[in-house]
Amino acid sequence: MKAKLIASLKIWVVIYPSITLFLTVFGEKLSIFPLYLRTFILTVSLVPWMIFAGIPAVNFLIRQFSGKRATNEATKHVRQ
Repeated sequence: MKAKLIASLKIWVVIYPSITLFLTVFGEKLSIFPLYLRTFILTVSLVPWMIFAGIPAVNFLIRQFSGKRATNEATKHVRQ
């Protein structure tokens, strides 16, 4: 359950700003299309972004922050 919650949060952290930015940049231009076509364009654009860039970037950032924290804690124990 915890892993699914973390995965959901990672997805939300990427998708919310991505959709907001996409609609800010392209929303007016896409407004001439019917809803089903706008939704198709949005998902065709953002799903690859999520899979190949967004989620890997979040995972990288999490590793960077958790790695530094673990390294700092390990160093504290060695110094004492």
